[in-house]
Formats: sequence, C-alpha cells, structure tokens
Amino acid sequence: MNNLFIPALGGIYEKLACLSYPLIRITAGLFLIPHGATKLFGWFGGDPARTAEFFSKIGLEPAGPLVTATGIVEFFGGICLVLGLLTRPAAAAIFVLLIVAVERVHLAKGFFIYNGGYEHALMWAFIVLAILFRGAGAFSIDRSVIGKEF
Repeated sequence: MNNLFIPALGGIYEKLACLSYPLIRITAGLFLIPHGATKLFGWFGGDPARTAEFFSKIGLEPAGPLVTATGIVEFFGGICLVLGLLTRPAAAAIFVLLIVAVERVHLAKGFFIYNGGYEHALMWAFIVLAILFRGAGAFSIDRSVIGKEF
C-alpha cells in the first residue's frame, strides 16, 4: 500500500479488503432473489403466467416449467450465493441462465441496456462466472460450517 494517493487510508483498506469478495458474492445473490420471486410467487409485480407467455414468444418451451425452473435458479441460487452454500453449483446454474438470457432475449437488441441490450445480463454472467471460479470464500457456510467447497 505504498503507492496510495492518501497513505493514511492504507490501514483501512487492508482491514476491509477481506470483505470485498463476500460483498460481491452476497450482492449478486441479493440482486437475483427478487427476480426469482417474481417468477415463482408473483411478488414485486411479477406475473408467472405473463412471463410464460413471453418465454413462448421467444421460443422457450415448455414455457411454464421453464419459468418455474428459472425462478428456482434465481431465487434459491441467489439465496445460496448470499449464504455461501453450494456456491459453485448455484453459480454454474445462474451462469447458464444468464447466458441463455443474453442469447435469447438481449443479443439482437445490441449492447446497451437502454435498448434492452445484453450489457447488464452479460456483466452479471461474468460476475457469477468469477464466483464459480473462486467458490464461496470467507464468510460462507461452505467454508465455515461444511468445511469443504465443491
């Protein structure tokens, strides 16, 4: 930490660095949970039937079961990321889901999110891929309670 513009902050950065990766993992999970809740429970203004119609429209069939599967991956996968439980399997499932979303929903609309493009979904896919590569890390059930990671 010798090259800091404000060297006095070095101690703070060193003490908080251990929180950076759990913060990424937990935030990714927390952002996924509401998406799953809209598909599974109709929370936050979601409508599983309307989502199934959208899935059918873009050729994802059987739409109803795929909406449920997507909701399960987002909701329970998000919870797993937050807790650091079965982190790699959850991250793998979420990564696949996001790549499908990029390809089937966003790719044809270009890069920028304001046009419905893929930038947002692809960014989250790479964040989840990094979680898949790294595993649960500190402050996780996988490491702290189970003592093993997948």
